Amino acid sequence: MINFVYILPKYATMKYLPINKNLYIKNRIKFSDAMKPNSMAIFNSNDIYPISADSTLPFAQHRDIFYLSGIDQEESILVLFPDCPKKEHREILFLKETNDHIAVWEGEKLTKERAFETSGIKTVYWLQELEKVLFEIMTQTESVYINTNEHYRANVETETRDARFIKGLQKKYPAHTYLRSQPILQSLRSIKETEEIDSIQKACDITEKGFKRVLGFVKPDVMEYEIEAEYIHEFIKNRSDGFAYTPIIASGYNACVLHYIENNQKCKSGEVLLMDVGANYANYSSDMTRCIPVSGKFTERQKDVYNAVLRVKNFSAKMLVPGTIWADYHIKVGKIMTKELIDLGLLTKEDVEKEDPNWPAYKKYFMHGTSHHMGLDTHDYGILTEPMQANMVFTVEPGIYIPNEKLGIRLEDDYVIQEKGEPFNLMANIPIEIEDIEALMAR
Repeated sequence: MINFVYILPKYATMKYLPINKNLYIKNRIKFSDAMKPNSMAIFNSNDIYPISADSTLPFAQHRDIFYLSGIDQEESILVLFPDCPKKEHREILFLKETNDHIAVWEGEKLTKERAFETSGIKTVYWLQELEKVLFEIMTQTESVYINTNEHYRANVETETRDARFIKGLQKKYPAHTYLRSQPILQSLRSIKETEEIDSIQKACDITEKGFKRVLGFVKPDVMEYEIEAEYIHEFIKNRSDGFAYTPIIASGYNACVLHYIENNQKCKSGEVLLMDVGANYANYSSDMTRCIPVSGKFTERQKDVYNAVLRVKNFSAKMLVPGTIWADYHIKVGKIMTKELIDLGLLTKEDVEKEDPNWPAYKKYFMHGTSHHMGLDTHDYGILTEPMQANMVFTVEPGIYIPNEKLGIRLEDDYVIQEKGEPFNLMANIPIEIEDIEALMAR
């Protein structure tokens, strides 16, 4: 093996097909329209994170700069300055300059021409020009939007490229007013453009192919990691960048561990296999959960629990309409789940009567949320205190977990909220009814 760091170049071997640059132009217009007068905004690519020695993790682009530019390359910076006196400086890309040496060792990087073709941004500088150009435009702006991670699930311990850049910027230009880009992005990114929904649909379609492949593969004594391998084979074969998140392949009791990711146990006869898996396509996520019988047939008890979860899922999905408040939605889902758990003999009416309102009785068997925003991130941006709107994409994923029966059932599809009527199920073609799953496994 040649002794050098190998970084997979996105533009030399990009798997996904190019997205029309008009998407990124629209996204920048929306962001710029939300900015205060005479302000600018700056966005950085992610770092390439080291592991040890000369090894690194594969590069994954920061979703915000991708959303606004389509640039999928490390060491890139986007500047938006709608009111800049110089027209050519109202949108600027700074890129790592490519050369023959980089092309041989790492693969081709973006040229200025290809950056324009991808993003629609005409002004492209090499990174070595950043300080000179930045000084000029900082003297012309009053305030700067900086990008920090304010997602409600965020737990950031590693200093990001954005964080380092912000520290340096504020130290050099302390007299400027600094504003937050996140409130704007949380709102904008939660409502998808048609091109975005198309990419999510493509990710869901690839996930469908993986699931159908696995239906013909699973049998008693197969290992969980072998099933994981079948998924990744089908995903990569269909232009996916891989898993949208770390997959959960959990047989038997493992399905009762919500974030089980070891995937290293044997699938035993008579068990139910829970698979929480989604393909990534063009940086857009899919998020599917299906449960199948390892032996090809569900027992009557497994069917009862499965169908209870399916009824809750179908009921929950119908409530994904404009105007729905996320917190109220979960309360209603909890009431439906409570009825199902009573019918299954897992709860009694007495349990419900004496429940703690802050931790309802149903939480013993269904302890996580029902839905979350989905898009460029699996747990995507969205302001949960604001009403749902058309073209938001949500998962629906109720579950029932019974550790003493070594049985965990969760079912999950991805839905687009419509202006009128029920939401559109992006995973409608992925088998979910018991009869369909058993029939496909019997082939």
